[in-house]
Amino acid sequence: MPLLDIAPTDLIDIAVVGLLLWGLVIWTRRVHARMALIGLAFLGGFYLLARQFELQLTAWIFQGFFAVLVVLLVVVFQDDLRRLFEQIAALGLRRKASRPESGSLGVLVRGLRQLAEKRRGALLVLPGREPVERHLQGGIYLDAAISEELLDSLFDAGSAGHDGALVMRDNKLERFAVHLPLSENRDELGPGGTRHAAALGLAERSDALCLVVSEERGTIGIAADGRLEVLEDPGELLDRVQGHLQRAGTTGKPRLAWGWWGRRLAEAVVSFALAAAAWLVLVPGAAQEEGTHQVPVAVTNMPIGYALVGVKPPVVAVTVAGPRRAMLLARSEDFRLVIDADLVNLGRRTFAVAADSVRHETDLQVIQVDPPKVKLAVKKE
Repeated sequence: MPLLDIAPTDLIDIAVVGLLLWGLVIWTRRVHARMALIGLAFLGGFYLLARQFELQLTAWIFQGFFAVLVVLLVVVFQDDLRRLFEQIAALGLRRKASRPESGSLGVLVRGLRQLAEKRRGALLVLPGREPVERHLQGGIYLDAAISEELLDSLFDAGSAGHDGALVMRDNKLERFAVHLPLSENRDELGPGGTRHAAALGLAERSDALCLVVSEERGTIGIAADGRLEVLEDPGELLDRVQGHLQRAGTTGKPRLAWGWWGRRLAEAVVSFALAAAAWLVLVPGAAQEEGTHQVPVAVTNMPIGYALVGVKPPVVAVTVAGPRRAMLLARSEDFRLVIDADLVNLGRRTFAVAADSVRHETDLQVIQVDPPKVKLAVKKE
């Protein structure tokens, strides 16, 4: 039984594939493509059925469709795929996120709360592990230490860059008057304006934390992980920022998001179940096996003036070897033992048969034919 042959390396193999499938499910949910993934799964099932039942035209059409689909997916999801590769690179390179010290965070929070009290709009970005430079346009490099007075000056209505975003990396105000991509998710934006759309737009495309102050309502919003939340109490700002940085592994010890893991448990179970099923089909299916087929004998090239009366034996046992899945798909009708009767006019009646006498188009190898000789009964016409 295949389940009894699982080695530790096989468990690692299943775990890696399961994690990849789980990541794919999470990614499709983040880009709102879950229904598209389910639709593709149904199409893939139909394609496998077409192959199984040898519906050649249907299978050919599906193959062409999937070839075009790969290009379409790359075009439609090019930004999301690029972010996915950037996330993989950030993890592989152990890229660190911005690490503001507690003192700098305190100054930042006090400065934003003062701006909210004055109803002065502001937008500030704390980059994460993923690079955000490709999402930032324009701006002026500042590289200055943070202070409440500087924040008040940069977002003063008379400042040339007050409508743009301010980027803070570590303890420095790195760049201001920066333009961010705008979100089109009106359900998440709610009554928010352009600043909120810019904050959410960057949060949808990266792991950056965006803090936005509304000049109309005097509220402070937090955009992260593609979500925008307006704080009911501005006094919560410091705790929320520290909590986000802690979950992102930027300060202190990371906390396990048990609620997140609980919500994703069903997806994880399905992903690992699919990985195990794929292993059962593909890996044990590649194990080498032997089998025997009863194959009829066919006679060709009978000389003119001779007629075939009979073949003894009319059926031979052909032993083949190959992958288990190829063995399961192979049928006796896929094999044919061919005798070249050209030497009958010279008196030949008994012919030796070997592996090269068997014609087939399978992935199996013929290793033996029994009996090794076939006798033809012929008569002159």
